[in-house]
Amino acid sequence: MAQRWVKKASGEVVEFREEKLRQSLFNSGASEELIVRIQQKIDQELTETTTTREIYKRAYQLLRASSSKLAGKYKLKTAILELGPSGYPFERFMGKLFEYQGFDVAVGIEMNGRCLSHEVDISAKKDGLWIIGECKHHSNPGYKSDVKTPLYVHSRFNDIVNGLKPDNKRQKFECWIMTNTRFTSDAEQYAGCYGLKLLSWDYPGKGNLRERIELSGLYPITCLYSLTRKEKETLLADNIVLCRELIENPELLAPIDKRKHAKILNESGNLCSD
Repeated sequence: MAQRWVKKASGEVVEFREEKLRQSLFNSGASEELIVRIQQKIDQELTETTTTREIYKRAYQLLRASSSKLAGKYKLKTAILELGPSGYPFERFMGKLFEYQGFDVAVGIEMNGRCLSHEVDISAKKDGLWIIGECKHHSNPGYKSDVKTPLYVHSRFNDIVNGLKPDNKRQKFECWIMTNTRFTSDAEQYAGCYGLKLLSWDYPGKGNLRERIELSGLYPITCLYSLTRKEKETLLADNIVLCRELIENPELLAPIDKRKHAKILNESGNLCSD
């Protein structure tokens, strides 16, 4: 078969690889039969000008026609991109992931360092471990955080820890940097050298952002197709980021048309079910 090319979000033109599409469909929980059917359909529609975004949208449409749960899981990466543009919903979402692991979490606080006062995105404590985390949310899926990010965050972390240590001598501190996209190789190299914890969509290989979300079942409301963009923005402005929050507290849907509540709750329940 002749080589076929597609354009990535970064603008790079690369060879179309069916295995990548297949893997993303498999990660959503699609059956082998459904994966083959979607692959064949997309293959028939592929042209020289097709973008990866167009392939994603078409696969999403086909999945949605089969199952809202599969569609929601397949949309996860895009849904995390939609936790912006301010980045605050992403910080709250990351805080929820740490809470799921049993951490005592504070989001968006100010902490005094030895020399300066710093705004901290995530403060998470559990069993003698104190995580001080920085969240980097990007709306461009092709964006990569380079080495300047860990260099800057590490210096702030050191100042904060030096200010805390006199009163927390037995405390273990960890510096985390979390992004919804990716890191460059030099950023990963620097973090590895100094013991910083990086978390991105697919890094590290085990325990990355995608895996943590799927294992916890904590899906963002931006996964839901039953909500319009405006409705999602309304809920996010009210600090509501999880489908599970809607399931456990249906009254949070008060700003949304009552006629839609049952559909939204049904889709949320399907997505979060085991």
